[in-house]
Amino acid sequence: MRFRPAAIGVFTLLLCQTGLTGYASSWPIVDDGEESSVSIPLTPEYMIDRDGSVTLRICFNWSCARRQTITFTPEDIALLRRNMAACPDASLQDRLQRLRIGIWQMGLLAQKYQPALANDQAINDFDGEVEGRMDCVDITSNTTTFLHILRDLGQLPGWQVSAPEVRGFFDITAVHWTAVITDLETGLPWSVDSWFRPHGHLPMVMPLANWIDEEKAWEPPFDRFNPTPHSIHQLCDAQPPGRPGLAALSSR
Repeated sequence: MRFRPAAIGVFTLLLCQTGLTGYASSWPIVDDGEESSVSIPLTPEYMIDRDGSVTLRICFNWSCARRQTITFTPEDIALLRRNMAACPDASLQDRLQRLRIGIWQMGLLAQKYQPALANDQAINDFDGEVEGRMDCVDITSNTTTFLHILRDLGQLPGWQVSAPEVRGFFDITAVHWTAVITDLETGLPWSVDSWFRPHGHLPMVMPLANWIDEEKAWEPPFDRFNPTPHSIHQLCDAQPPGRPGLAALSSR
């Protein structure tokens, strides 16, 4: 948890599957309230109802000390789908931006129902006493839940949701968790990490091997996967020329 992000662009906020059929669930949703802190991310708990609503458990206040059950309405999910549809192409760039939009928008929806999440700042240096603060355990727990829901809603074609990963586990000053998603085409796992930005911003994505090596997602060559334009529609532009392709990144 040692790195600070580069300056982040300001987004025009958009509050924010295939048609939903049937019913999906993890195991039962926990009760709300204060809980014992945990040192590893929580297992996702959520339920997708037949009416299109999604009920899920989120956690915050560092190491999931506070847990809350919230429900996204069918209208929330319909708007989420429309925003993710801004990146319809099957290219790696579009698929990465599509999942970034999904995590970003689900974070904003969570903030809609728990406004204290807006108090969370980038990393852990600026929000140590505030309600709604998040460390990497909170963020990885919530992001992994979001990814499972997006998968079950049919919004992550070409991806498989994987278990969270940790680096620096034996160094208490450097331990850091991330959510992980694996590209089915290449078998390459990717880090999906929102800890370096305040709550409700686009997550940073990069190949997991580079994340473990503590490389920075906001610096070349990974900055091309993590743009922060002023419009959601600019996320899916063609990749800039002259940048290394996936083959160069997957050789790690």
